[in-house]
Amino acid sequence: MNESAFFQDLAVLMAVVGLVAMLFARFHWPKVIGFLLAGVLLGEHTWGGSFLADPKSINTIGQLGIVFLMFTLGLEFSAEDMKKVKHVTIPTAAFDTVMMIWLGYTVGRSCLGWNSVQSLFLGAAVCDSATTLLAKTIEEMKWQDRPFVRYIFGTMIFEDILCVGVIALVTGFAHGDGMSLGAVGLSLGGLLVFFVAVLVFGLVLVPRLLNRVGRFKDDEALLLALLGGCFLVSFLAYKLDYSLAMGAFLMGILGASSEVRPRLHDLAAPLRQMFAAVFFVTIGLLVDPAVCFHHAFTILGLTLLVVFGKGFNCFFLSLLTGQRIKDAVQTGFGLAQIGEFAFMVALIYMTKTGDTASPMYQIVVGVSLLTTVLNPVLLRLSDPVGDWCETHLPARVRGWLSAYDDWLGRFRSATVPSFLQKHIRSRVVWLVVIALLDFCVAIGAAMLCGHVYSAFPFFEAHKRIFFSLGANLFCVSLFAPSYGLARSLGRDISVVLTGTRQPRKWKAAVQLVVTSFTVGAVMILSFAELVLLNVNLLPEEPAARLVIAVVLLMAGVFGWRHFRRAGRLAGYRFGQAIRAEKRRARLGRPADRDKAISLTLPSDYSASVTLTAGSPAVGATIRGLDIRAKTGASVVSVVRGADRFRNPGPTWCFEVGDQVNVIGDPPQLAAFQVLVQSHGH
Repeated sequence: MNESAFFQDLAVLMAVVGLVAMLFARFHWPKVIGFLLAGVLLGEHTWGGSFLADPKSINTIGQLGIVFLMFTLGLEFSAEDMKKVKHVTIPTAAFDTVMMIWLGYTVGRSCLGWNSVQSLFLGAAVCDSATTLLAKTIEEMKWQDRPFVRYIFGTMIFEDILCVGVIALVTGFAHGDGMSLGAVGLSLGGLLVFFVAVLVFGLVLVPRLLNRVGRFKDDEALLLALLGGCFLVSFLAYKLDYSLAMGAFLMGILGASSEVRPRLHDLAAPLRQMFAAVFFVTIGLLVDPAVCFHHAFTILGLTLLVVFGKGFNCFFLSLLTGQRIKDAVQTGFGLAQIGEFAFMVALIYMTKTGDTASPMYQIVVGVSLLTTVLNPVLLRLSDPVGDWCETHLPARVRGWLSAYDDWLGRFRSATVPSFLQKHIRSRVVWLVVIALLDFCVAIGAAMLCGHVYSAFPFFEAHKRIFFSLGANLFCVSLFAPSYGLARSLGRDISVVLTGTRQPRKWKAAVQLVVTSFTVGAVMILSFAELVLLNVNLLPEEPAARLVIAVVLLMAGVFGWRHFRRAGRLAGYRFGQAIRAEKRRARLGRPADRDKAISLTLPSDYSASVTLTAGSPAVGATIRGLDIRAKTGASVVSVVRGADRFRNPGPTWCFEVGDQVNVIGDPPQLAAFQVLVQSHGH
């Protein structure tokens, strides 16, 4: 890539973007359409020559646009908002995505005569609605408070998540003309492992890191730390033959789980606006008006397929999941369009396959432009059409729908899991996650072991020992958390089996048997997984295997307690990241934030202790320290950074720098200070 050409092209694109933004803002037109049209006018297909110097630089700029667009989309992901409408949005998004992929693939194979890869990319291109375009339309119409809007946005976000996986899947087929069950399974399995590894490791590490950087009150450091993680995860996804979009989206979700999410969103917004605008211009640069005109009937047919197919899918599933008639109609009308994801899929097809002769890109862009123009019209029509449907609905059908809604409400209330069922499910999920993490680390070690490190001769000669030892130490360190999870799971299962009315001796015997069996089964399965993962990982030399076995045995024996404590700490941090949004909402309310608890106690009966790095309380829980039994003092609050957490529960895990506030009589306070003081004191 020519450096001068790159900056020249970037300058031209930014100048055009600024001019289009001012012009379309003046007339209140959607800017995205202006960016696309500007790209068409700048492209070489329109005038026979391009206004830009280097086509390769355009591809690079477009990839940057994809990264920032998907990253900020992940940053806007709200798990709490999604939980409230998940009973509607998840089934609707899943059904619509699957049906549109199938319809697009069928049309590509049967009607257009395309091969399997082209048809699969066509299905992926028409399966997702345009989040940016629809959000802008609803904002201009002042419909943000309408009931159906939250269902529309929830469905679009879940479709975006599904389509990130779809992009990763179809990218794996971009190098061939066929599909096989084995290839699908391998691609989905690898995608699952990558998702789990990034989310679990990321939720444990990234929010905590961003929170620490956020305390410096330095926006530059916070933004650079965030962007560094974004491009690192995107690069890892790219090297594993997944899309840059998926890596950027995952990093956005990790950033959304931190306490500084509002700051991150404000800092990243200008970057998104800049590169997203440039991205849409680069999309238009690849449009060939002559090809679009030549395939006008195909574009029109696919537009009808998108409008009627997506409209019916979303209407039907919205109605099936309990929405009223008008909301279901408006949901169907609003989601009957495609946008930026379609551009992205078509662009990935061209870059991965090198098939520049295929008209698919031009066709997809044409369909997207038509549905973009039609969507505001359809959305405005949805209001009177929804009212007409509710008014003219036959009384018998209205009675059926009312009875169905009543049954659906009883079904949902009857199937709400109890606390014990949630507890069992969470333990099982964590055990599965640990198994996936072991697998991911072993696969990563095997991949790194296959690389040649010619610059480091000693490391190259013994790399199998180093990578095998590192992967096995990680797997062995998870035996202790697995043991604790298995014990907890066994006790919960025994309660389910015995109930609450059985004699105490009988319950104790059943609990012992069930817990022992559960722990034994989990440990055996963990050891079996470790053996299987080492089949292709251990070095060939018997002496090296013996050394690794001895090191692992010593690590397991002497590090057991440390590994259990580290596992609890990692689980706590993961839970903190998951619950970050609830804490932000709670701390954001002035009434709760300003409310203070005044303890009318003499100063001799309260104390405040700040935990240092050497304190035995760091990494331990209130229950694990057994503070009440050992000292008699009570922990009433903990100050962490700028936040105060009152009445922390027994599972609260202390960190370095925590200011622990306790009450008790003077001897109890002295005993507490002895319990948590640093070893060096």
